[in-house]
Amino acid sequence: MKKVEAFIRPSKLDDVKAALTAIHIVGMSVAEVRGFGRQRGHTEIYRGAEYKVDFMPKIKLEVVVRDEDLEQVIEAVLNAAKTGQIGDGKIFVLPVEQAVRIRTGDTGEAALI
Repeated sequence: MKKVEAFIRPSKLDDVKAALTAIHIVGMSVAEVRGFGRQRGHTEIYRGAEYKVDFMPKIKLEVVVRDEDLEQVIEAVLNAAKTGQIGDGKIFVLPVEQAVRIRTGDTGEAALI
């Protein structure tokens, strides 16, 4: 099993969710986060004063999938989240040693479905 963590633009969340649902990914976690990479933030003017916004709002999406579904999930997120501009985000893949469904005690891949 693998855990896919994707940091995407907030405006792309609905597109990514639809893409994952279309390939039968039924569970995901979503969190609003802030960060920066090459985008480096921007300056804004508030009440006549200019200030720098260092951390950009992003969405962190987490999905645990079977090994055989990994490439399809990465492709779905990549295609749905891509705009071609700096700040589109990143996808990270981590190994998952065990999964347990608390309600039933199901373990491994059975806990994912």
